[in-house]
Amino acid sequence: MKNYTITVNGKTYDVAVEEKVGGVTAPAAPVVAAAPATPPVPEQASPAKKAETVGAIEVKAGAAGKVFKLEAAVGQAVKKGDAVIIIEAMKMEIPIVAPEDGTVANINVAVGDAVEAGAVLATLN
Repeated sequence: MKNYTITVNGKTYDVAVEEKVGGVTAPAAPVVAAAPATPPVPEQASPAKKAETVGAIEVKAGAAGKVFKLEAAVGQAVKKGDAVIIIEAMKMEIPIVAPEDGTVANINVAVGDAVEAGAVLATLN
């Protein structure tokens, strides 16, 4: 077994991977306690700026697909129902809309990214 620390979307995980040699599990090495995961270093920002960039309103994917186009940019004001991101699923372009009025705080995806249904694609303030 080999222990690794990986970071996925800002969250840190300790994982153990079993090694196989020729289809047979290799003898286990002595298990050493993994070091605690180091949390990501928070951005240094003033409280006012930090509140602006956090985003309390989540914009979620309604279906699994691929990010086709970003319709809004960080800092842009949007109204309820405005398209924020367009995903492509089953050869169709599906607009992902703002659930309420706000300002785009973060966009968590890029064009070409694969997304799952329910994934948070962006946040609004």
